Amino acid sequence: MGGPLEGITVVEMGFWVAGPSAAGIMADWGAEVVKIEPPTGDPFRGLFALLLGVPATLNPPFDLDNRGKRGVALNLETDEGRRIAQQLIEGADVFVSNVRPGALQRCGLSYEELRALNPRLVYCHVSGYGADGADRDRAAYDVGAFWSRAGVAASLTAAGHAIPQQRGGMGDHMAGQAAAGAVCAALLARARTGEGQRVTISLLRIGVYMMGWDTNMALRGVPVEPYDRFHALNPIINSFPAGDGRWFWLLLLQAGRHWPDLCRALGRDDLMEDPRFADIPERMQNAEALVRELDRTLATRSLAEWAEIFDHENVWWAPVQSVNEVVNDPVAHNAGAFVDVPGPDGPVRMVSTPADFSGTPWAPRGLAPEFGQHTEEVLLELGYDWEQIVALKGREVIP
Repeated sequence: MGGPLEGITVVEMGFWVAGPSAAGIMADWGAEVVKIEPPTGDPFRGLFALLLGVPATLNPPFDLDNRGKRGVALNLETDEGRRIAQQLIEGADVFVSNVRPGALQRCGLSYEELRALNPRLVYCHVSGYGADGADRDRAAYDVGAFWSRAGVAASLTAAGHAIPQQRGGMGDHMAGQAAAGAVCAALLARARTGEGQRVTISLLRIGVYMMGWDTNMALRGVPVEPYDRFHALNPIINSFPAGDGRWFWLLLLQAGRHWPDLCRALGRDDLMEDPRFADIPERMQNAEALVRELDRTLATRSLAEWAEIFDHENVWWAPVQSVNEVVNDPVAHNAGAFVDVPGPDGPVRMVSTPADFSGTPWAPRGLAPEFGQHTEEVLLELGYDWEQIVALKGREVIP
């Protein structure tokens, strides 16, 4: 088998990341995905090259979210282009888009129109601020709706510090995962009822859910404030630098259980006797003093040395790694974090989508399609002949 979604057909009309990543996950899971782009293409195709000054053909972020799809270019400002899109969707199981609702309606691709055309369709819409509210057509991106407005950035910013920069696609990829899972749930419901339905995901709601512990406390009237490493509620689940400048995290969430192990590993029995650190409330009250004591001791050895000691003494920890280190980390490789994608010049190492299936294993089909690469092929499958296809080109319905 080609994955758990083998036999499912998905039509995607998405830009940038959130919508395409949802369809990209489904493509990895075996679905047949057709990506519809306008005559100018998905704007994400050229942005990476423009910003980083690399060849236009090199776009690893775009490749990640669009591999294994077939690409169709259609001018949806024409009646014929809209009819072709509707023909594709009429025979599909799933439609995925993160285009704003107003634009979808102008293209004849609203949920109401497509449900009338295909009652079994699972219609998945990913938005910034929700598909139905007053802000449904407000421009967002994940840096706006997820990172900024949902409280993520502020929750990671201690008082007096600048807001950290978000890395590309963080909220988008979380939304894509949620959308792919929600689509699968809707397909399961369809198997029982025979009816499709609309599935909606918003970047704002994804951010609020991701910050759910803090946000739920705020809902219950518990004040929530960000903090730095010197004021952590539990100072031994925290980041520390070793003597060689390498940072790592101690993972001692069960503070009472792990405190003796840490003191033994550090050779600091005196900390066990210090009244400032006698129990969890005292260590919380004196967090800054404890962190500075730990910093002084941890500065005496390299991370490699501490790693050996921690593992021997059952002190839980993890290294702080850059992505440049992650791609060479054998633990990440053993976890299946990377996959070789078939390409015309041989396999291309890429990031895996985040789930595996023992009974229906997936495998990537190929690289992202070139712009409009499969337009003629798909039109032939819809019943058009070459004479009609040439005429469509002449009328600028397809490029």
